[in-house]
Amino acid sequence: MKSIGIIGGGFGGLTTACLLAKQGYKVTLLEKNDTLGGRARMFEEQGFHFDMGPSWYLLPDTIEEILQLTGTSAKELDLIRLDPHYKMFFHDEEVSISANMEENYKLFERLEPGVTPRIKKYLAQAEHKFNVSMNEFIEKPYFKLSEMLTWKIIKEGRNLDLFTSFDAHLKKYFKSDKVRKILGYTMVFLGGSPKNTPALYSLMSHGDFNLGVYYPKGGMNALARLLERQAKKLGVDIQTSQEITSIDVENGVAKTVQSKDKTYTFDEVVVNADYAWAETNLLEKKWQTYKEKYWEKKTIAPSGFIMYLGVDKKIKNLEHHNLMIEHDWMKHFNEIFENPTWPTTPSYYVCAPSKTQEDIAPKGCENLFVLVPVAPGLQDDDKTREIYAKKIIKDLERKTGENITDHIKVQRLYSQKNFSKDYNAYKGTALGLAQTLFQTAYFRPKNRSKKVNNLYYVGQYTNPGTGVPIVMISAKIVAGLISKK
Repeated sequence: MKSIGIIGGGFGGLTTACLLAKQGYKVTLLEKNDTLGGRARMFEEQGFHFDMGPSWYLLPDTIEEILQLTGTSAKELDLIRLDPHYKMFFHDEEVSISANMEENYKLFERLEPGVTPRIKKYLAQAEHKFNVSMNEFIEKPYFKLSEMLTWKIIKEGRNLDLFTSFDAHLKKYFKSDKVRKILGYTMVFLGGSPKNTPALYSLMSHGDFNLGVYYPKGGMNALARLLERQAKKLGVDIQTSQEITSIDVENGVAKTVQSKDKTYTFDEVVVNADYAWAETNLLEKKWQTYKEKYWEKKTIAPSGFIMYLGVDKKIKNLEHHNLMIEHDWMKHFNEIFENPTWPTTPSYYVCAPSKTQEDIAPKGCENLFVLVPVAPGLQDDDKTREIYAKKIIKDLERKTGENITDHIKVQRLYSQKNFSKDYNAYKGTALGLAQTLFQTAYFRPKNRSKKVNNLYYVGQYTNPGTGVPIVMISAKIVAGLISKK
């Protein structure tokens, strides 16, 4: 029986562990922190329970398919379909996106009269891109460019819009700035901007509008806990508080994995730790496929300035998911990708899961997760954080019409230096690599090392990309590579 060592217990590592253990491999999972889940960890203070990272449960069928491959199911979760899916706060009005498409058509018609046929055409194209991508594109490791240029993909090339920006694609269909923002906000989840992300990713609109937005009771951490339970059931040896210091290679084979206090020996090694950090810190230079210069040239996805706020009142004007959209949102994207600085007038996201699950906050209170996308690698000191927190809270008070400052019982700030400390995140990124054209498919870092023949990578840096269900697909890819070896 082959032994598999997995470094990192985020969704990529947990899913890979379950998939390989289900196939009969002897699997050991090594996690740096004292709990599993990676960015999907949870913390509790004064009765407020906070998801620390991912908060959107999207592509439910994809997640279910992979859970079934591990031997479990989302039926083990208490999934709630959200309605509305989310609320958007524009500079002059608020709009809610419904789970009922007929209501959304009415909204789009109000924003841009006569737009319904174009919305339907756009969403039909998004569904087509989604289906082609899932069947032909996404579940591949791409070791050769020829794997990307299959007859099906070449035939579908124009329909997939690989060489058009998402921004240009939206402008081709819609005149209304608000309609374009409703359809384009998902680029933040991909770690990009509408101008640097291929229009292929309008497929996200299919997931958003047609497949639904869900919430598992207990938050996204509940999905991580389900995978952890299944891993234990399958016999995975889980070792927490194991900070890895090196992967020792001889003759192109990873021989041992060294933590601060233990030495492990495995037949195959899978890295779910930060790809850039692992390559440049755990391996000798001669065994690194991607050296420091490679990462310096890449478009790194944003980090996040996060506030976890426990408030001793209900904020009436919020839904579960809320997007605060500035009138000139491209200025914010430029302050992430073109001229990195703390955003002056940012768009941001507010999650209030206590709207759906009241018992994650004390009675009559609200649990708020506030996320401002910010450039990776910025100076991140306590004074800057405090100033910025007050700025965002003041803006949130203005948008909701509520006094929040005087009702904060719990406040925790989390940003670049925390991502670096907790996850060894390169430049403190929250999302790895941006999903630009030349960082998509063949052009992303590979799922298997080119220089170490028993070393694999899983997670948001590699194929197919970022986002919880997408990272779970990367686990399926890696498990497939190992099982076919």
